Amino acid sequence: MATTIKDIAKYAGVGVGTVSRVINNEKGVGQKTREKVLDAMKTLNYQPNNMAMQLRRNATRIIALLVPVVNHPFFAKLAYYIEDEADKFGYSVILVSSQQRVEREAEIIKKIKHREVDGAVFVTHYMHDEKELDNCPIISIDRAFGESTPYVTSDNYDSTTKAIEYMIKRGAKRIAFLGSKPEVKSEVTERERAYLDVMKKHDMPVRIVNEVMKHGEEATVVAGFLEKYSDVDGVFVSGYTLSQFLYEAATELGKKIPEDLQIISYDGIFKPWGIANLTCIEQPIEEMARQAVSLLIKKIRKEETCIRTVLKTKFVLGTTTKNA
Repeated sequence: MATTIKDIAKYAGVGVGTVSRVINNEKGVGQKTREKVLDAMKTLNYQPNNMAMQLRRNATRIIALLVPVVNHPFFAKLAYYIEDEADKFGYSVILVSSQQRVEREAEIIKKIKHREVDGAVFVTHYMHDEKELDNCPIISIDRAFGESTPYVTSDNYDSTTKAIEYMIKRGAKRIAFLGSKPEVKSEVTERERAYLDVMKKHDMPVRIVNEVMKHGEEATVVAGFLEKYSDVDGVFVSGYTLSQFLYEAATELGKKIPEDLQIISYDGIFKPWGIANLTCIEQPIEEMARQAVSLLIKKIRKEETCIRTVLKTKFVLGTTTKNA
């Protein structure tokens, strides 16, 4: 016959409630008492019924990762490390592609509230009412939802500033900014702000295309950009996919890279997917993923968390900038 909680309580000389609190890792049990219970569990070879424990806690041990699309190298890499880190905490991950539909995100919020999943990591292009997210264990990447939802981001402003200054030192005089503007409050907008500040500092003209766009519209935006700013000799691109389209389109127009046109991308080291060895700002995707999971577990456990976590990037030299 399997060992029960009553057996553990009798062996350890404590109440059944005390054993339950130890098993569920709850507070209110002294260290010596806790050790007595753990020793009893080990001696009697007690195996807790995990399913019953989860039902009592209203926990599923499942978290969701919501991304706009799945066929993007950034999101693929993020998903890999989030799943790896969640596993260390005993959680499984379901990957949900919103397919750029806000209603898909609303479904995940509903699942959290209905206890169908314990929490979620959000990468979203949409804004959600802060009140709607009350008591929802959600961690965001880059996007700020308010004072109750923590988010993880990279040092967008500082790294963009350094990258553009690098191009200027290597002779670029007509530098443009090409980006995809988020519809929500996001740290990504710091890249545009950095560009504008550097242009003002060096008294250089502003050449900017930063539009709200969906995945799949990049080629059209890039074509319009090159037609509008055909004289540019340097471009800071706020995103990996746009960088790839820009490199391909500029090459087809006969521009030599980096002789005629220097390109720096925010992200761009996804070599299996890439057509260019881009000079880029490399985000610490693994660290972002692990930090997001760690924060989410704290939210699920109702522990204190910081709202904004900023991680350092790395500047990676490629062949799309002049190196002398």
